[in-house]
Amino acid sequence: MTWLAAPAAVPPESTQQALGYPSLFLLVLVGALVPVVPTGALVSSAAVVAVHQTAPFSLALVFVTASLGAFLGDAALYWLGRRGMGSKNGSRWLAAIRARAPEDRLAQAQDKLAAHGVAVLVLSRLVPAGRIPVMLACLMAKWPLRRFSRGNLPACLAWAVTYQLIGILGGSLFPQPWEGVVAAVALTLLVGAAPGLWRRVRGVSKA
Repeated sequence: MTWLAAPAAVPPESTQQALGYPSLFLLVLVGALVPVVPTGALVSSAAVVAVHQTAPFSLALVFVTASLGAFLGDAALYWLGRRGMGSKNGSRWLAAIRARAPEDRLAQAQDKLAAHGVAVLVLSRLVPAGRIPVMLACLMAKWPLRRFSRGNLPACLAWAVTYQLIGILGGSLFPQPWEGVVAAVALTLLVGAAPGLWRRVRGVSKA
């Protein structure tokens, strides 16, 4: 009888999706709050896996999950920063934001924010180490959370698309998912390190 039959095994791909998307969301959200999680590499790796999956809308789900995690993480960090700005003694979250925004980068962010407004937020998430200085500039300019969020939404969408394209490229070049993940992570790390290396080269050449 059919109702006595053993339950069908869950397909490995379905299991990966059931565990993978919530994990991706949480890791990207946490990575927006603290800098210990390489969120760009995570999104690229998830895109590589999605390229090799047969389930429909896998890449779309990676995009939505990563964008939502980044947006909510940024909103939470900005809200915590605003609480610190309004507090007499500040807060550890505000102190952490200040510690991750060098004076020269903060000054540049303030100048660009004054000149271009919300558009700077979009670029800030695409430039490595550019997100926090611009966020602090917005805090110091006393932007309300709603205004910050309006600019940050397209920034998170553009960020997710960028790193997902890196993953799609890596997944398309190699037949095995793990090979694509290695390539995507390497390319992501190279993109993140390039601006710092360029500044060092310029500093040496001017010395």
